[in-house]
Amino acid sequence: MPGNNESGGKRLSGRTRKGNRYVRRVLTQCAWVCRRTDSFLGRTFRRLQARIGGKRAAIALAHKILVMMYHVLLDRGQYEEHRYDHPAPEGRRLKGALRTLKELGYQFTLIPAALATPGSAE
Repeated sequence: MPGNNESGGKRLSGRTRKGNRYVRRVLTQCAWVCRRTDSFLGRTFRRLQARIGGKRAAIALAHKILVMMYHVLLDRGQYEEHRYDHPAPEGRRLKGALRTLKELGYQFTLIPAALATPGSAE
């Protein structure tokens, strides 16, 4: 049933909390715009969109923007992209790519780039 989220036998609501509808609208529009950028927020939107869909990703990113704004105002500082931008470790990216290839039915042998000869493709 839509709107029901169950975890550990506990039923959790799928609804968003009440708040200022004008702020929510502006932040959601900001989230949709961020989707097209190559920033931390843009990558986060696209990652969430693949997993939970566009509209939910927009609301989740709007919330993330709101929390980031709160902390900037609380610290009386500036937004610093590098504080939030932590790329995935190389090993995890490689592991995910290999898992995807296996799921697609490919067999492969890994050869380090230093040992591979130019022009040979395996």
